[in-house]
Amino acid sequence: MHSPDLTERNIDKIAELFPTVMTEGRDDHGHVTKAIDFDLLRQELSAHVIEGPQERYQLDWPGKREALFAANAPIAKTLRPAREESLNFDTTQNLFIEGDNLEALKLLQESYLGKVKLIYIDPPYNTGNDFVYNDDFSETTGEYLARSGQVDEAGNRLVTNTESNGRFHSDWLSMMYPRLKLSRSLLARDGLIAVSIDDHEIAALRALMSEVFGEGNFIATVIWHKMDSPKNSARHLSEDHEYLVLFARDADTWRPNFLPRTDDMVARYKNPDNDPRGPWLLGDLAARNRYDEGRYSITTPSGRFIAGPPPGSYWRLSKVKFDELDADGRIWWGDGSIRPGVKRFLSEVRDGVIPQTYWNWRDVGSTRNAKQELHRLMDASSGDNLFVTPKPVRLITRLLQIATDQDSLVLDFFAGSGTTADAVLQSNAVDGGRRRCITVQYPEPYGASESTSTGVPAYLTIADVCRDRIRRAGTKVLEESGLTEENLDVGFRTLKIDSTNLTDVRRTPDALVQDQLDLYTDSVKPDRTGEDLLFQVLLDWGLELTMPIAVEQVEGHKVFIVEDGALIACFDAEVGPALVREVANRRPLRAVFRDSGFATDADRINAEQVFAEASPATDVKAI
Repeated sequence: MHSPDLTERNIDKIAELFPTVMTEGRDDHGHVTKAIDFDLLRQELSAHVIEGPQERYQLDWPGKREALFAANAPIAKTLRPAREESLNFDTTQNLFIEGDNLEALKLLQESYLGKVKLIYIDPPYNTGNDFVYNDDFSETTGEYLARSGQVDEAGNRLVTNTESNGRFHSDWLSMMYPRLKLSRSLLARDGLIAVSIDDHEIAALRALMSEVFGEGNFIATVIWHKMDSPKNSARHLSEDHEYLVLFARDADTWRPNFLPRTDDMVARYKNPDNDPRGPWLLGDLAARNRYDEGRYSITTPSGRFIAGPPPGSYWRLSKVKFDELDADGRIWWGDGSIRPGVKRFLSEVRDGVIPQTYWNWRDVGSTRNAKQELHRLMDASSGDNLFVTPKPVRLITRLLQIATDQDSLVLDFFAGSGTTADAVLQSNAVDGGRRRCITVQYPEPYGASESTSTGVPAYLTIADVCRDRIRRAGTKVLEESGLTEENLDVGFRTLKIDSTNLTDVRRTPDALVQDQLDLYTDSVKPDRTGEDLLFQVLLDWGLELTMPIAVEQVEGHKVFIVEDGALIACFDAEVGPALVREVANRRPLRAVFRDSGFATDADRINAEQVFAEASPATDVKAI
């Protein structure tokens, strides 16, 4: 009924490393449980005797421990399919998850552990607005001041200069910390996470990500020049840029893809001497880096004597290497009035260029471009405030070029208007890729109940906007590319976070009443369908949630066939012996039935015996 208990898993890992720190404690119900002696653990990790709290370099804020607990605590939630709000539900490899992204990340832990190549998120920038994600960390200014030690129990200030907005930093960090911590485990070994942010929280985000992902896995901070013109209404300076903070799961493993050369880059290569090796670009022979072999004189073909490199610099090449290149026609002497240079042929340079940390809006789009492309796609007028801060598709496309392959899995759990999914669809159409995208968006109430433009649907939530944007983007990509849905996946399978499908039927013996025993025989909630239960099973078994699902009638029962027999499930209220025999004869890897579907305990035991004889390798379960 719950997602994995990460606290229990972490305790087991510590027990394996430091068995001497394990002890026993009691939980809230008085039961004996495993526990850790944290004083002993601190001593195990110290090179000297620990006597009390030690100063250390760390990021800390009021609520950090609660945030860590929130990341590890299990939840009694599940994902319920919504076919009517999906597109190509049975065949697509893309997911759209509606709900709180903290819960979504927990539910995805088993199915997508270490499988995501790129995570891109555009979280709240903490500019003073309330957070959409109402975790249990929101607090009043008074509560923050008391918890941070700035006021006493009577409300009197203990310090003269209180942090008027400090609670917002704490709330923001507490909101981000568990989400980043959970996202790390989803990243592949060669995966990358990119987070958009502005100056309000760039320092805190960098420190937070260094703690979660490891400072050694920092890749770069990219500056996105987002404004195509200065903002003259700015109070101080026009804020023309934002950042993308990049961290790798393992910096030693991750390497960027090169970006394609632009037409302007290629046009810089010329061939004034008709060299048979083709166009070339002149490279400077001098550099300021010290090179002891780079101090020698050169005599030009015209007889001009060059005593050495310019003052304070060195020739990049040794005299031996210089003479070799000259003999091969790779030194350009020009008209003899300037110092020589090295010819670098276009045919010999590597394909593409290394990504840089400054991205101009002309290359990756501006905020104005982002709003324009969203309004065009949604058939909305410029006066419609569809989404306040969309990102341009070209910005995300640049990330996809750098950090994904054609078969990569991409995750965006602050999806907003759905730019990431749009960029994935467009990238696949361009290079024939089969990238998959998991989109997560909270159903935040949409600002306007009615559209101000004719033909634009009235959206109830931001999730509705996001879904419609992805649907329209897929249609547009198919039209412009000439591809079909058979060779370009533009669909998405909508799953909604909800309470668990199972009801708690556990009772103490003295709470059971004879005439109410029938109420506890079925642990499945009455409003849940067989397909709901199927996705609960996929989560519990850690199977990917986009596996193809077929429905067949077998011996008069509705049976789900997942991934051609990776899983066969039947959740009918009654399960007959003929059905059990037929499923066993198909020899699936896994089989699952509804526990209450067996008329008696003997029937369930017989079913296990049937599988033991016909398909002993099948993992059989009942819920």
